[in-house]
Amino acid sequence: MDVDKLENGGDKPALKYHGWRAMPFIIGNETFEKLGTLGTSANLLVYLTQVFHMRSVDAATLLNGLNGTTSLAPIIGAFLSDAYLGRYLALAIASVASLICGVGETCSKATSGQFAVLFMSFAFLVLGSAGIRPCSMPFGADQFDPRTESGRRGINSFFNWYYFTFTSAMLVSATVIIYVQSNVSWPIGLGIPTALMLLACVLFFMGTRLYVRVTPEGSPFTSIVQVFAAAARKRSLKQPKDPKQDLFDPPHTSAIVTKLAHTDQFRCLDKAAIVSGPDDVRAGGAAPSNPWRLCSVQQVEEVKCLIRIVPVWSTGIIYYVAVVQQSTYVVLSALQSDRHLGRSFQIPAASFTVFAMLAQTLWIPIYDRLLVPRLRRVTGKDEGLTLLQRQGIGIALSTVAMVMSAVVEDRRRHIALTQPTLGTTITGGAISAMSSLWMVPQLMVLGLSEAFNLISQIEFYYKEIPEHMRSVAGALAFCNLALGNYLSGFLVTIVHRTTGAGSNWLAQDLNKGRLDLFYWMIAGIGIFNIIYFMICAKWYRFKGAAAN
Repeated sequence: MDVDKLENGGDKPALKYHGWRAMPFIIGNETFEKLGTLGTSANLLVYLTQVFHMRSVDAATLLNGLNGTTSLAPIIGAFLSDAYLGRYLALAIASVASLICGVGETCSKATSGQFAVLFMSFAFLVLGSAGIRPCSMPFGADQFDPRTESGRRGINSFFNWYYFTFTSAMLVSATVIIYVQSNVSWPIGLGIPTALMLLACVLFFMGTRLYVRVTPEGSPFTSIVQVFAAAARKRSLKQPKDPKQDLFDPPHTSAIVTKLAHTDQFRCLDKAAIVSGPDDVRAGGAAPSNPWRLCSVQQVEEVKCLIRIVPVWSTGIIYYVAVVQQSTYVVLSALQSDRHLGRSFQIPAASFTVFAMLAQTLWIPIYDRLLVPRLRRVTGKDEGLTLLQRQGIGIALSTVAMVMSAVVEDRRRHIALTQPTLGTTITGGAISAMSSLWMVPQLMVLGLSEAFNLISQIEFYYKEIPEHMRSVAGALAFCNLALGNYLSGFLVTIVHRTTGAGSNWLAQDLNKGRLDLFYWMIAGIGIFNIIYFMICAKWYRFKGAAAN
């Protein structure tokens, strides 16, 4: 931080943005942290079914619940970060918690106390996710000056490259680390992530002197509640005829938060800013006498920003139902397929997610360096395609991936039932002679859909949510992932119970089930989601574009 200059003539020191100089430490921390946590969790389904001897349905449900909780925890982490801790301190605490998670997981063995140790490790994993997921990406974007053209382009590029390193880490976790766990030793395979998480902590703290650390301005949620409370109290008042004259709009003093102009959506909330009497405003007219009875136009518009985002955000919940299948039933399908490459090498079942990550890793630099410059000339937009266009493409591709999954699974099952099998799995299901490589195209399409949707989702929230709530922006996409996991677990439970009496779609032995119909069901839900998203996107107004 540079204290040589003062911002806006005030008493706050000007921020010295180091931009890309700080990125090796931030992205390096994220890369090694992800290598560690994903190396611990990526193979959990196989670990639970083959080491803990859990039923596949129970393991899939437990994993959906764990993934949902680790993705929902960032909401709490975002609140604490924006209100009290700041993103730097939240990341520091979470990085250490992730390291402890690695140590706990390493100690897990098939003993009588294994479940206690396992769930204790899960708790530290959740704590680490609560701080790292909502804060890591916004903290990186904080290092660029949004007031300059180079800073704005740096932010746009940062989101793509951040996700590129993220998927690269996932790629290594899904290949090297999973191979060691599956074919060498579980203790060694779980010890490697611990060492990587230690390296992540070291890298993060090494860059401390370069970081821009935005000071938290108090809980943004208090302001949100105040707007609703004030609007409810004044619900009987008439709408103001001239918002510029009739609403409380004091001078904007924050050096962090952008001034928002009045918009005509959700006008019922405007009543929170109506000055109903001289006692509502303190002497000087710059502050309300009671913030629970009178709010500023800025506060009201910040709430409107959040409300406008909700419909678009909700489409991500349904989208993730398709995405999470790659860590559950795709793995189970791979276990009952021919996974041989050559005569002796067998691809670990959990490593099939690598193909989705490979698609993301290859696509991101192609899009950022080759397509975006050309799209800029065509569309006139810095990001090439709009954020909503990229999200829509991702949703459509996820639906296509589910259709492909249904077709391939139907073929895998048919070969298993009509041709000689290659033995049985530990859980008793016959292994189909169909090569598991037939699942690669569907995973590549699913990975491409994430490259379009997830990056644009996070960037969309980051840009559209008020600046002092940016950790909340980082948490929203993971909240989608959480609810998507819960919804997927709910669907698994309902389908299992509904079809269990007859031809169970999700039988322990997939050859006796109809997993393809489950995929068709998700594809049908995806088509509905595409239509719903198009309606939401058409209705949405970008921040700053809907002023009177």
